[in-house]
Amino acid sequence: MTKFLVAIDFGTAYSGYCFCMRSNPSHIRTPHWGKNESFDTLKTPTCILFDEDGALLHFGYDALMKYKRGGQNKKRFFNNFKMELYNKNIDRNMMISDCGGRSLAAMKVFSESLRYLKDHALNMISNHTNGRTFSASDVSWVLTVPAIWNPAAKQFMREAAIQVSLVTETDSSKLIIALEPEAASVWCKQLPSDGFISEGLDNNILEQNTGTQYIVVDCGGGTVDITVHQVLDKGILKELHRASGNDMGGGTVDAKFKNLLRDSFGCEFWDKYEKAHPSEVQKMMFDFTTFKCCDEKQDVYIPCYHNLSTTLAQEKQDMSSFFTDVEGVSWSEGSINITFSKLETLFRESVDKIVQDIRAILLKPELHIDCILLVGGYASCKILQNEVKEQFGGQRRILCPVDAQLAVAKGAVLFGLNPKIVASRVSALTYGIAEARLFDRAIHRVEKRRKAKEEEYVFCADLFHRFVQKGQSVVCDQAEEYMFRPVDSDQTTMSFQFYSTEEPDAMYVDEPGLKKIGQFVVNMPDIREGRNRLVKLEVSFGLTEIQATATDMTSNEQESVKLDFMTQ
Repeated sequence: MTKFLVAIDFGTAYSGYCFCMRSNPSHIRTPHWGKNESFDTLKTPTCILFDEDGALLHFGYDALMKYKRGGQNKKRFFNNFKMELYNKNIDRNMMISDCGGRSLAAMKVFSESLRYLKDHALNMISNHTNGRTFSASDVSWVLTVPAIWNPAAKQFMREAAIQVSLVTETDSSKLIIALEPEAASVWCKQLPSDGFISEGLDNNILEQNTGTQYIVVDCGGGTVDITVHQVLDKGILKELHRASGNDMGGGTVDAKFKNLLRDSFGCEFWDKYEKAHPSEVQKMMFDFTTFKCCDEKQDVYIPCYHNLSTTLAQEKQDMSSFFTDVEGVSWSEGSINITFSKLETLFRESVDKIVQDIRAILLKPELHIDCILLVGGYASCKILQNEVKEQFGGQRRILCPVDAQLAVAKGAVLFGLNPKIVASRVSALTYGIAEARLFDRAIHRVEKRRKAKEEEYVFCADLFHRFVQKGQSVVCDQAEEYMFRPVDSDQTTMSFQFYSTEEPDAMYVDEPGLKKIGQFVVNMPDIREGRNRLVKLEVSFGLTEIQATATDMTSNEQESVKLDFMTQ
């Protein structure tokens, strides 16, 4: 049994971690970041800086500030790179671009980020244990990922963690992949009323109200992850609706702000300035991220930095002249003033999409939602909070934890201590494998007719054997068993190819909408029984990652199967 548990919340905009001793799980600790740079926050920017040869220099605030201070041509700066794993075809060799357009292996960028967080956590644990030294093997690790990510993205993160020895290949069970909205749900359900930003709450704790149904809306910088839970006996959770969401996180608001500046100053001038002084643009974006979470309905003032003013002076252009044609933006004593009404327009697309997705769930007649939980860093924005309250506050309680940005990390600690706290999940897709079955001319397509080496066995190829259907509730700690026979009597391996689809009743794996998501091969060395042999396949779809075990029933040898969901 490991001594510590560390939960890493690897976010699009900000990352952090929480940890506890297994002997004292009620005391969850969180580091503070950025003190050397005059900051003091509970998470650090998800930014990483390499030298021109690809060697890691800095992560987080250090990376951001060192990049700001110049020498960009010799440094490689990456931020917002987590979104490269959302809704993409992912392989181990994929490349991503830094802020200067130069590419580097995505696996290196992600794995070095995890290496930094691992080392920081081990040092932090040492500081809290009188300087004792611990290694990664003394820790059980939890790594959070969006629930709406596909299996390949989750596998990519696991392999990145293994690459930097967070865990080893042979001991990978010490790394638990947790779904972000689930982790937040686990944290929020045990909070007392004073753990939420709200007025007039009763003293009831969610996990004490058996039967309570609630929506968790995890609003991150990149994705908005939504799940629906019901509280069962002893605080166990049941997922009632498949994970859903969108890519309209807080980063979309930041992008609209940058476009607003580009429109204000003109594309030609702004592109020239951003290329020459990327560090100042990064600082302006950071300022905006801070200001957009203000409590009051007030205008926002973004400081104008030195090189922007200098460039304008060199070109003999008056700053105020840039804002004459842009409504809601003006120049005010060294700052760019954005009116509150203009600020709201930057949020509109994102907020409307979040509200739309919440409403779609509330309209499900089989659900009886009691409250809506808003978590994640973006949930701290009052414009988002107020819109959700305005749209749904009269019907449901709207709750936001005091430390909304830490709900995922703290919940991930609790989840790591008890992964069975979620009893069942709803399958987001229909999953199955390609199968060969005895040909039946009454139901099978003739072009799928094949003959085995023994001419008397005629089979239908490419049939879709469905394991679990989209929307089906799957028990988490239960594996389903399936039996398969070889096609040929001298067959020494059996290949399993996994597919997913949105369709509930696909018949063939080459139908539109079916996507190959993984594969593995099982050895069957003893061929004495010919086709009269069986392979038992046990598959768990209710876990955060799909797991499978295969047994060659002839030799009774069992092996855990590693599903490969990546394209290379």
